[in-house]
Amino acid sequence: MIALHDLLRGLRAARTPICRDVRGDGQGAVQGDAQDGTQDGTRRATTIDDAAFRARVGAIAAHVDRQHGARCALCIDDTYDFACALFAILACGKEPIIPANATPAYLAELADAYEATLTDADVRAIAREASPAPTSGLASSSEIATRFTAIDPHAPLTLYTSGSSGAPKPIRKTLAQFDAEVRTLESQWGDLAADATVVASVPHRHIYGLLFRVLWPLAAGRAFDRTAVNEPQQLQARIDAYGATVVVSAPAQLSRWPALPGFAALAPVPRAFFSSGGPLAQEAARDYACAPGGASPVEVYGSTETGGIAWRCQSASSAWQPLIGIETRRGADGALELRSPHLGHDDWHRTDDAVSFDTDGRFTLHGRLDRIVKLDGKRVSLPELEARLTLHPYVAQAAAVPLAGASRDRIGAVVALTDAGSAMLCASGRIALARTLHRHLATYFDAVVLPRRWRFRIALPHDARGKLPAAALAQAFAPRAEGVEVLAEARDGNDLHYELRVPPSLIHFDGHFPGVPILPGVVQIDWAIRLASEQVPGIQGLASVDRLKFMAPVRPGALLALTLSHDAPRRRVQFAYRLGDRDCASGVIVYREVA
Repeated sequence: MIALHDLLRGLRAARTPICRDVRGDGQGAVQGDAQDGTQDGTRRATTIDDAAFRARVGAIAAHVDRQHGARCALCIDDTYDFACALFAILACGKEPIIPANATPAYLAELADAYEATLTDADVRAIAREASPAPTSGLASSSEIATRFTAIDPHAPLTLYTSGSSGAPKPIRKTLAQFDAEVRTLESQWGDLAADATVVASVPHRHIYGLLFRVLWPLAAGRAFDRTAVNEPQQLQARIDAYGATVVVSAPAQLSRWPALPGFAALAPVPRAFFSSGGPLAQEAARDYACAPGGASPVEVYGSTETGGIAWRCQSASSAWQPLIGIETRRGADGALELRSPHLGHDDWHRTDDAVSFDTDGRFTLHGRLDRIVKLDGKRVSLPELEARLTLHPYVAQAAAVPLAGASRDRIGAVVALTDAGSAMLCASGRIALARTLHRHLATYFDAVVLPRRWRFRIALPHDARGKLPAAALAQAFAPRAEGVEVLAEARDGNDLHYELRVPPSLIHFDGHFPGVPILPGVVQIDWAIRLASEQVPGIQGLASVDRLKFMAPVRPGALLALTLSHDAPRRRVQFAYRLGDRDCASGVIVYREVA
């Protein structure tokens, strides 16, 4: 291990691998990278070494050093360039600002938080400028790098997370805190990871991805993959090119992968799957335990404020084990409290998570203490309601959200179904399934606090960090951007089943036709394509829509049943709409082959 503040001092061999990429699968190396391209099967892996990394950092540092202001926002999607820019800013004695995303509206909210920015385009331009012709007389990036090697061990970094109001919340930490955390990770799992390449599906803009995907590999001398993987076939391409891997992912992605093509055939199996951002469903954990490799993912519990706190592997235990060096206890109000080198102070820190401990010092989480709502004078814990729902065999995961009503507030439930729940939905319908779950909850709760609105999903709407934003949950009860309301969805093998509501206020009814509003056929096609693209792996673009038929009109307020049947070998998705007992539209979506 090398301390993070010593990364630019040249303390390890120049050829130590820093970053790898699969040629043609990611952005590839750009001008200015020193590369070692190696051929492995049909894939060519490009490796960028420590000497190239330090040279790139130096070139960016020379650019940042000339910029006005002490705070620089990192708006960079390329993980290698992000890592280079991060340490370049630190080497200049300036503060990196790491926004959660780089959309214009989000950055506008943070306008007072920084004076300068670095983008992907900026870094590529710097790389070109730092590779002068031999006769130009300009300093090379390697020469520039020697000017920027010293980093303050206590240099500040600011990340952003969502506060209770949903507004961006700054979390200011020091490089020393991150250094303490990567040493914890290496002590805990360094032997397991060994010389494996770190492959990730999570963004590097948030603390989990920043630590596991960037800082820990850099400190440990372990290469990281340059671009994110989204499905098992992309992961297999990395395995073919790199050999041994560990995978850094999130519960929503890991829960989806076992059903996708290529997962069961992964070889060699990654040494570990890491998961963070929320608990992994028991059903998903069992899928990994039963798959080749025979172990559930390693789940890591923590937050941006606290860093990592504990871990578990559900194939061994559902309880959480504190990480090496972390002290934990239960406070007087039932909240988890901890002392940790990741906090930057030696005092006890109180979280808002309710816990209970076993005799071995491990703990079970019982939800957030701050998620208590009051309805008609009755108090209900949303985490408890969610936990009771997941006891039912039809429920894989559940999330409860308060919904404002015209006369009174109510609770809505968004439920990700098990295979048994999906079968029940397909066989008996949404209303029957909701009544079954309502009766199940009625044995635990007063009737007034039971969910009045239900949405059934294949997966819950986790964001890129694996979180469940309250706004995304509430949006499940409103029309989508394209106008349709998705009341329920389920997967049955290669088929996807939806129950859709057509809002009477839908703009597409205007003028189609005056006095007799009918949903246009092109809108039905658009909905089928959009829903298919979200659930069917490999759809890159529309080639054609064939065998179109429209058999019955769709009026405002209609409840539509939509079935999507995926034929992967032929790259086709057949769609069929039904209105009650009547067929009303069908066709075949033909999509382009993955490049």
